[in-house]
Amino acid sequence: MTSTTPVTHPRPHVTHEVFNQSTPRVDVNEYELNHVLAEAVARHDAGWADDELRQVGALVGSAQFQHDAAVANTLTPELHTFDRWGHRIDEVEYHPSYHRIISAAVAHGAHTRCWEDPQPGSHVARAAIFLLFGQIEPGHACPVSMTHAVIPSLELQPDVAALWVPKALSRNYSPELSADKDSAIFGMSMTEKQGGSDVRANTTVARPVGAGGPGADYLLTGHKWFCSAPMSDAFLVLAQAEGPGGEGLSCFLLPRVLPDGTRNVFRIQRLKDKLGNKSNASSEIELDGTVAVMVGEPGRGVRTIIEMVAQTRLDCVLGSTAGMRQSVAEALWHARHRAAFGATLADQPAMTAVLADLALESEAATVTAMRLARAHDEDAGDSERAFRRLATAVAKYWICKRGPHHAYEALECLGGNGYTEAFPMAMRYREQPVMAVWEGSGNVIALDVLRAMTREPESVAAFDAEVNLARGTYPVLDTHLDRMRRELAELARLGPADAQRRARRAVESMALALEASLLVRFSPAAVADAFVAARLGDDRGFEYGTLPVGTDLQAILARH
Repeated sequence: MTSTTPVTHPRPHVTHEVFNQSTPRVDVNEYELNHVLAEAVARHDAGWADDELRQVGALVGSAQFQHDAAVANTLTPELHTFDRWGHRIDEVEYHPSYHRIISAAVAHGAHTRCWEDPQPGSHVARAAIFLLFGQIEPGHACPVSMTHAVIPSLELQPDVAALWVPKALSRNYSPELSADKDSAIFGMSMTEKQGGSDVRANTTVARPVGAGGPGADYLLTGHKWFCSAPMSDAFLVLAQAEGPGGEGLSCFLLPRVLPDGTRNVFRIQRLKDKLGNKSNASSEIELDGTVAVMVGEPGRGVRTIIEMVAQTRLDCVLGSTAGMRQSVAEALWHARHRAAFGATLADQPAMTAVLADLALESEAATVTAMRLARAHDEDAGDSERAFRRLATAVAKYWICKRGPHHAYEALECLGGNGYTEAFPMAMRYREQPVMAVWEGSGNVIALDVLRAMTREPESVAAFDAEVNLARGTYPVLDTHLDRMRRELAELARLGPADAQRRARRAVESMALALEASLLVRFSPAAVADAFVAARLGDDRGFEYGTLPVGTDLQAILARH
């Protein structure tokens, strides 16, 4: 028998209700939520920048900025070698979202805030701004960092600095290539196919137009295997100088556009298909009679450009630290808004332990990065400069190496969501390794530490004095500091080959000593207790979430 009662569907095509998913993590103030960073800003004499940092925190935490970040890493740069009529143009097209991001970063001084009005805490304020922008969108931070770092190298050549430093200091941003601009974004390109980190093996030749020498024009012919941000307005490059003005590997400023408005020869062969850093274009280029001006003394190109590298290595530390902060923030947000087995994930003991361990690593990186930023201020004395020489390399090695696994563990906290491109953790997981590669991979940095120990022994004394400020609080830390001293003394007695084989072990010991000593001095007891026990004590685990029994997990998480 067939019913004549009509069947109604009040909610057609709705099979279920979405619940127990975290709300979007948007329209938050990333600075106000980052208590560790805010404390470091105040502690290191940059409290005067607090209002600006709050503005930046609100900007980068906004839904629009996060959307731009996602789009810039999805609709990636595209190379246009020729225009429609066949003219060679060598241009890279970016999505407007990328230009909005880098424009905002430049407007807030993420590139040169510390150079505009040097005062105690200037580098700290700039580092915090850079970190906040890099936390949400890391790709644009590459040209921002290079523009920041180029200033000390340019100032070695006053006539060149007079023209280019004001442009680099500008808070205006224009993506157009033009000789009439009052602003400039800088890049750097050193490595070649055959050399990699061994830049003295470079074969690019620089021939003088006239007599040559510092400040003179040269014509460069050769190639560069990695050239990031190829749409920058100018680059520092290394080339083998020829002629009576001097010979040997020298540093040159290479403009994309010549003073008469014509394009310099800058052939972009292809864009690199990279693991991460997708929003930022990296390229292979060829130079063929390309005009450039010598910066610094002939044959001392490495010494000239190392002024830039010292700054960008600090930015590698800041970039990895920014990534750790994003990882912790996203993992905590998810865990605090999702329930399982009768409680939120954040309140499940196993998850709480993982989150607290991730937060502990992030706090150690943040405290260390900001301490290093303070050491780069202009009021730094001889001891501070010696400390930063060694400590920056040590932190670059360790913090950048900790980044990738930290991102992976945070990704896992989001489960399947973390493994999708709809959430930022997949991007962050791909992004973190670049900081360990850029400006010297692990072995290069470890060998640089050996070089500093040998050539600048005062840096060892300054580093030792810094970490020993925390002596006497924890026997475990005191034991580690004693062991570090013995390791460094033994390293100094070894031959070159044996010293190289032991370098990584020594740098790791130094990094843990530095992080632990800073946390003991500057962070709450619960944080210091956990770090010293978990990273230096006998009750150590190999994975995140293996903190010793008795650790005050909630006190650690309350700071994040």
